[in-house]
Amino acid sequence: MRFKAININLAYMHSFLPITQKEIKDRQWDYVDIIIVSGDAYVDHPSFGHAVIGRTLEQAGYRVAILPQPNWRDDLRDFKKFGKPRLFFGVTSGCMDSMVNHYTAAKRLRSNDAYTPGGEAGFRPDFAVSVYSNILKELYPDTPVIIGGIEASMRRLAHYDYWSDSLLPSILIQSNADLLVYGMGEKTILEIAKHLSEGIKIKDITSIPQTAFLANKEFIQNQWKTIDLYSFEECLSSKEKHARNFHIIETESNKIYASAFAQITKGKKIIVNPPDTTFCTQDIDHSFDLPYTRLPHPKYQKRGDIPAYEMIKFSVNIHRGCFGGCSFCTISFHQGKQVISRSEKSILQEIEKISQLPGFKGYLSDLGGPSANMFMMNGKDKNLCGKCSRYSCIHPQICGNLNADHQPLINLYQKTRTLPYIKKVTIGSGVRYDLFTDTNQGKKYFSELVKHHVSGRLKVAPEHTSENVLALMRKPSFSLFYQLKKEFDSVCRKNSLNQQLIPYFISSHPGCSLQDMLDLAMETKSLQLYLEQVQDFTPTPMTLSTEVYYTGLNPQTLEKIYIPRSEKEKQQQKRFFFWYKKENQENIKSLLYKTGQQKYIEKLFGQKRI
Repeated sequence: MRFKAININLAYMHSFLPITQKEIKDRQWDYVDIIIVSGDAYVDHPSFGHAVIGRTLEQAGYRVAILPQPNWRDDLRDFKKFGKPRLFFGVTSGCMDSMVNHYTAAKRLRSNDAYTPGGEAGFRPDFAVSVYSNILKELYPDTPVIIGGIEASMRRLAHYDYWSDSLLPSILIQSNADLLVYGMGEKTILEIAKHLSEGIKIKDITSIPQTAFLANKEFIQNQWKTIDLYSFEECLSSKEKHARNFHIIETESNKIYASAFAQITKGKKIIVNPPDTTFCTQDIDHSFDLPYTRLPHPKYQKRGDIPAYEMIKFSVNIHRGCFGGCSFCTISFHQGKQVISRSEKSILQEIEKISQLPGFKGYLSDLGGPSANMFMMNGKDKNLCGKCSRYSCIHPQICGNLNADHQPLINLYQKTRTLPYIKKVTIGSGVRYDLFTDTNQGKKYFSELVKHHVSGRLKVAPEHTSENVLALMRKPSFSLFYQLKKEFDSVCRKNSLNQQLIPYFISSHPGCSLQDMLDLAMETKSLQLYLEQVQDFTPTPMTLSTEVYYTGLNPQTLEKIYIPRSEKEKQQQKRFFFWYKKENQENIKSLLYKTGQQKYIEKLFGQKRI
């Protein structure tokens, strides 16, 4: 629903952070403390990072303005309209890396942008963080520029960029920014703002957790133990050294008490301080309890809906972090491996706020997070967790120290669906079924989920059927999916439910061959699954799968891994998802015949090749 019916008066406009000169003037401000530049349109919602950081700073007493999707191709008037902030510019590409936002796995330019009104493309540049930051440093050379969000976070050290097919240095080099905040940065940005408001120079802010900065080669980080990585130049000349670096980075990043990193790059030293270990339930509650309007700024009302907002406007995020450790996922490197859950009180308060939004008719589209079912799950003995560096708490097997109790989540589901303004709560986040498939208590959760919280379709992500590919993905055996489907069908049958299990799959992942895709086609056929939710593997910065794609090596073992790289093979692999479609069948039959696997033609299509 669009919000053109809302009466836009001065008081209503003041409920948003200002994004125009008029809104600054209406507030009678003669200066702004902080200006946040974002590649996304301004949506005042806790799922949008610029709103979270803006509201966090506002709550602490700072005057904050948002500069959403500024025009970088004209005379740069957008970047000048608020003038120079008293403290700093904050820069983010938005909720997505700008290159992921712009391009498909085949490197084709996308025709839409979910974070722009009307879904229009072209409102942010490639490598948005670097473009915005360099413009600001040129216009305001003496004003600190602090970069953050997913693009800055995942490019904080030397990284492979798929779209330029090259190893790039830390984004601090390309952006000329003064400081980088990685991960979820509410506490970090407050600490930086406090230091700057006390008159401390940006170059002297070197000891705040969860930050990275550029220093002279002689700089020594005394606050924490520091691991020296192979230099950027060494990694350019040796993929093996880059792979070794990644193994060190991942191992250390999975620790609660991590070390700092140092990487010599182009004659300077990149310093990445370890993450903040103090973030807890009270902190995440505070962040979600800030006075968001939960609406797009009224300025966009004539330009159309913002698709990303429409998808989540009636949803609730109940935790951050993920201990799944999937090799193609960015969550553990950005939000962290440790799950930080909100309190039940904070969640229920947010649901009440949602119930008062325009267009709400009693249906919540999600009550989840990075995974649907990790709410309130942590280590039983925190001392053991403090010594652990496992990449996952559930792969290759569930850790004996993990509290995988689903009862708190069951209780939350039950309380939510009894609220007078709620008709139904569906779970839109992906369910991590290797957490509950083999336990009675887990089956109780699954039964509760299927009976009450599925709106026709339940999403799960087996990702592949091949045991070798799944091992590289760090996903459970496909045999668990068989168990899940059996249980799903049983619950549906007992409760007379006409519902579908919708599996997600990935093709062209490192280690995946055409034979693996043929086996996937045979497996899914035997299960009578006609796939819809599929994708070609896209290498994104700073994931294990991306590093394997770039180096051709498993960083942990340095074993060589087969990589499907050519566009032709990627297309061939993807066709096996849709073996049942007529337009793909001749291509698949021809390929099987050429590779001497004619026997599969009859098995897959029920007929011999003529």
